[in-house]
Amino acid sequence: MTVRSREPGFYHYISRCVRSAWLCGEDPVSGRNFNHRRDWIERRLVDLAQSFAVGLYAWAVMNNHTHVVLRVDPRLPHCWDDEEVAARWSRLRHTLDGPADPEVATARKQILLKQPERLAEIRDRLGSPSWFMHFLNESIARTANAEDQRTGRFWEGRFRCQALLDDAAVLACMAYVDLNPIRAGLCDRLINSDFTTIQRRLRSLESGPNRGRGRLQPVTGFGESEDAPEISLADYVDLVEWTGRIARPDKFGMIVDEQPPVTTIRGSPGWWARCSLTIEAAFGCAVGRPARLKAHAEATGRRSMRGMSA
Repeated sequence: MTVRSREPGFYHYISRCVRSAWLCGEDPVSGRNFNHRRDWIERRLVDLAQSFAVGLYAWAVMNNHTHVVLRVDPRLPHCWDDEEVAARWSRLRHTLDGPADPEVATARKQILLKQPERLAEIRDRLGSPSWFMHFLNESIARTANAEDQRTGRFWEGRFRCQALLDDAAVLACMAYVDLNPIRAGLCDRLINSDFTTIQRRLRSLESGPNRGRGRLQPVTGFGESEDAPEISLADYVDLVEWTGRIARPDKFGMIVDEQPPVTTIRGSPGWWARCSLTIEAAFGCAVGRPARLKAHAEATGRRSMRGMSA
């Protein structure tokens, strides 16, 4: 799905490796360990969020795929002046070498400021989640291919995108992403879920309990928004812990049952379980409660959408 909306929205992106490529972890075929690539991806996500009009709400870096939940506001770059647009674009790079050299970035910025048509194009790109993912995946593919001494495609297609249509869909998708390492049997507690946003959120709660009382905010990128999920960080953590104890026959990883259950579930319990545990299979290009999916189908000229009958 290509996002063309001019309105702010939440999206779930999934990128999977092709061929015998192994993104992270230990490759069972070659025996090589690629865990250092997890750090590549996390650092790249944080770096890109400083240039694009996005807020990162959840991510998980798995052995052969990644999940990213982000909020994008395409209107925001149109509030930036030409100097800021040019500066943000000029410090972007297509590799993992970090931001561009300050002198090089300044020179690029000065050139861009003399090209109004190019600036207008860049302004749109800085508000595009597809361009955000392009910069993320291209840099990882280039560096991983160089390390593997291989050429050709590293990722399976471009990426898969699901629009998250309501508050319940956003929270269920975030829980799905944050629970990925536990579902894969890599750990049995959220705090041990390395290279996930839930681990970062838990550490922030440990360092300051009062931080969990306000409305849930992105881990990095642009902060408060009018459509941020109406739940506190502390309640969100309770929700994820509770969700982790829902049985799922095809996965053996479960949270050790020590945490108290939450009292509030967004949507019906059946819908929540289906969405937070099987979101990729249960839904297509959009995720939401049935009424919201029906409205989205009508607005986009579709007769139906996967998940409408949930």
